[in-house]
Amino acid sequence: MGRSWSLPLPLRFRTRKFSSPSPEPSICRFRGGMGGVIESLYSVVKPICFLKKIMEVSPPGGRLGPGRSEVPFSFILSSEDINSRGILYESFHGGNISIQYLVTADIIRGYLHKSLTATVEFIVESNKRISQVVPAQPESINFYITQDTQKHQLLPELLTGHFRITGRISTQCSLADPLLGELTVDASAVPINSIDIQLLRVESILAGERIISDTSVIQTTQVADGDVCQSLMLPIYVILPRLLVCPTVLAGSFNVEFQVSLVISFQSELSKLYPKADLRTPRPWLAMMTLPLRLYRAS
Repeated sequence: MGRSWSLPLPLRFRTRKFSSPSPEPSICRFRGGMGGVIESLYSVVKPICFLKKIMEVSPPGGRLGPGRSEVPFSFILSSEDINSRGILYESFHGGNISIQYLVTADIIRGYLHKSLTATVEFIVESNKRISQVVPAQPESINFYITQDTQKHQLLPELLTGHFRITGRISTQCSLADPLLGELTVDASAVPINSIDIQLLRVESILAGERIISDTSVIQTTQVADGDVCQSLMLPIYVILPRLLVCPTVLAGSFNVEFQVSLVISFQSELSKLYPKADLRTPRPWLAMMTLPLRLYRAS
């Protein structure tokens, strides 16, 4: 993930009240994304600070003896410590946006000695429902994929013949549960090479009056390898990767949304010329369908 926003949320612990204040913690630090438009906004997008809390865990003027010293501490985050909406977003590591929570400990030493600093990230999972009402059961929709549902040019043999893949898949899913569904190849004039399920993230930022979005692949799960028996129901079972997904976030200044894409690859001599082709790129030997996916944390 070499290009991302960072949303570090540092909590600094100082041992001297008269120490010089550190810079304002950067909460949304931007790093250029896959989309050239987002990358061009490096100097435009400013950090977004969601949380800042400073605690003193040792009185000033104290001395630490030789050997190992432990200073226990604890803290409780109230709604006043968080952002104006009172929302504590879950940890997330994306391609352009990352939400990170960091604890930074500062030891301020004497005038002629350099201060000591250490930073550790901790993972936040929230049981507070911060968006719409969570459904009692994951919602699924029925789908069908044929040559008539494709918006790009297909192989002539796919146009003169026909194919039809039907099934159902979840469009709302708890992060603790797998993404479930099923599909069936009802008919296909061309043998199938592979059927894959792609989990996509859509990261958006607000730049002025424009919303800039970038879509990238989180993971690809193969459902079938080789030609598939017709009228045979194939199960869809996708484990959601921790840290790479989070509850769908619609924060206004930035959004983190998800999609699920079904990709059917047909056997073709032309496809052998592009063995490493991106499954998101429309190709004559590919049929695909992309649906929005809402993720939530069930309490």
